[in-house]
Amino acid sequence: MDQVNHTRVITEFIFLGHSNSRPIQLLLFVLVLAAYAICLMGNLLIVVTVHGEPHLSESPMYFFLANLSVFDITLGSLATPKLLTDLVSCNRTISFMGCMVQIFFIHLIGGTEMLLVTLMAYDRYMAICHPLTYMAKMNRSRCISLLASCWVGGLIHTTTQMFLLLKLPFCGPNTLDNFHCDLPQVIKLACVDTYIFMVANSGLLSLVCFAILLISYGIILSTLQGRFKESGGKALYTCSSHLTVVSLFFLPCLFVYLVPIFSASLDKVSSVFYTTITPFLNPMIYSLRNQEMKEAMGRHVIYGLK
Repeated sequence: MDQVNHTRVITEFIFLGHSNSRPIQLLLFVLVLAAYAICLMGNLLIVVTVHGEPHLSESPMYFFLANLSVFDITLGSLATPKLLTDLVSCNRTISFMGCMVQIFFIHLIGGTEMLLVTLMAYDRYMAICHPLTYMAKMNRSRCISLLASCWVGGLIHTTTQMFLLLKLPFCGPNTLDNFHCDLPQVIKLACVDTYIFMVANSGLLSLVCFAILLISYGIILSTLQGRFKESGGKALYTCSSHLTVVSLFFLPCLFVYLVPIFSASLDKVSSVFYTTITPFLNPMIYSLRNQEMKEAMGRHVIYGLK
C-alpha cells in the first residue's frame, strides 16, 4: 500500500551532468552548438543530394542512407536543444512527463535506427553476395516495406519500455547524473528493483542487431576473399563506412544498456555520444569515404551558391 501511495511523488528530475563552472558551460555550449549545426547541415545535405540525383535516389543503398540521415537529424534534435538551453540558462530540471516523452522518442528513433543500420548490412549482403538478383529483390516497394518494418520494430520496442516504465513508483531521489533523460539513470530512481529487467530490453535489441551485423559482414568478407583485385576492393571500401558507423552507434549503446558495471561517468559519456556525437559524425563518414557522394554533394553545393 505504501508503495502505491508513493507512486510518482516526483514531479521533476534534476540533471547533474552539467559542470558548475560557468566558463566550462559556455565552452560546452559552443562545442555542442557547432556539432549540432554540422549534424543538421551535413545530414540535410545528404538527404537533398540523394533525392536530387536520380541515379542515387534509385539505389537501395542511398535510399537507406538518406533515411539514416533523417533519423540522425531527429535523434540529434531530441536532447541537444534542451541541453543547449540548459547550458545558457543554467537550468537543470525537466518535468516528469517531459522526461518520459524524451525517453520515448529517444528509444523510438534510436531503436528504429538500430534496425535500419542492420537492414543496411542486409542490403550490402544482397548487393555483394547476390549481385545478379540484387536490384530485382531490393526494388523500391520492397525497400519501403523493409523500412516500415524498422519503424514498427522501433515502435514496439519503445512502447514496451514505456509501458513498464510508467508503472514504476518514483518516490525520490530525483537527480540524474546525465545531460538528458535516459532509461538506465531513470530506472535507478524507482522505488522497486527492476533495473536488470528493464535495461535488458534495450540491451537485447542492441545485442541482437550487433550480432546480425557481425554475421552479415562475416559472410561478406568471406565472399570477397580472393576478389580484392577485381570488384572486391571497392565493395570492401564501401562497407568500411558502414562498419565505422556501426561501431560508433552500437558500442556506446552496448556500454549503456548491457554493461551496468561501468562507472556513471562512462555511462554518461556513452549516452551523450550516441545521441549527439554519432549523428554529427555519420554524414562526415559517409561523405568523406564515398567518392560518388562527394561529387554529388559538390554539384549541389555549387548549384546552391549560384
